[in-house]
Order: sequence, then C-alpha cells, then structure tokens
Amino acid sequence: MADPYWLRADRQMMNRLIRTRPMLRKLAQYFLTAGVAAIVDIGGFALLLGVGAALVPAAMASFLAANVVNYVLTSSYVFKTAPSLRRYPVFLAAAAAGFVVNVAVTALSAHLLDLAPVLAKTIGVGIAFFANFALNAVFVFPTRPDESDRQP
Repeated sequence: MADPYWLRADRQMMNRLIRTRPMLRKLAQYFLTAGVAAIVDIGGFALLLGVGAALVPAAMASFLAANVVNYVLTSSYVFKTAPSLRRYPVFLAAAAAGFVVNVAVTALSAHLLDLAPVLAKTIGVGIAFFANFALNAVFVFPTRPDESDRQP
C-alpha cells in the first residue's frame, strides 16, 4: 500500500530541510562572524564620528576594517578554508557589493529618514549581511552539490 499523500509531502519537506541544513548552519556561523565584524564596523564608525569624521568617510573606513576581520573569520570558521590571497579579490568584489548596500542604506536612512547616524549604520549593516552571505556562499566559497548534501 502506498504512503498517504500527507506522509509523502512530509518526507519531501524533511528531505528539503536536511539538504538545507548545512547552509542554515553556515548562515548561523556567518551570523557569528559577521557579528564580530559588525562590532568592528559600528564601533569604528562611532569612534570616527566621535573624533569629527564625516558620516560617509567614517562609514567607509569602518566597513573596510571590518572587511578584513570578516574575511579571515568567514574563510576559516564558516567555509572551512584557509584565507588566501587568490580568493581574497573575489571576497573583496563581493564585499564591494555589500559595501554599496551598507553605505547607501546608511546614508539614505540618516538623511531621508532622519535617523541617528549610528542607528542608520546599524540598519545598513543588517541589510548588507544577507547580501554578503549570499554572495559569499555562491561566488566566493562555492560548494560542490555533493558537499552540501552531507550531514555532520
């Protein structure tokens, strides 16, 4: 006797979740590494504003400092590869896209929505997080299909 439809649907959903689980684990790990980088980014931004830097240059400088921290942690902890000079330009290109998102959201939030600069920066970091993770997973640290299906 064949399984009822609802049981087949549940099995299909479970199989999809199992295949998705490694990527969700990487997303959680990336959240931790990005959290460290965000502390560097937001802290550096606040520090630079405190010494009189303008909003956009402060956002750019703090983003670039956080980028170096993020690359080392993302390579070694999330994607389990040694940081390399060969891969770093690709990471920088992906980060450049995140940089545009980060700075644009920061500036638009601060100027158009009249938010406090540090709050605007925090929103920029949050939105850029998902863009950066997707770019890293697809272009910087791609996995072969058989690797993404493995369980720990």
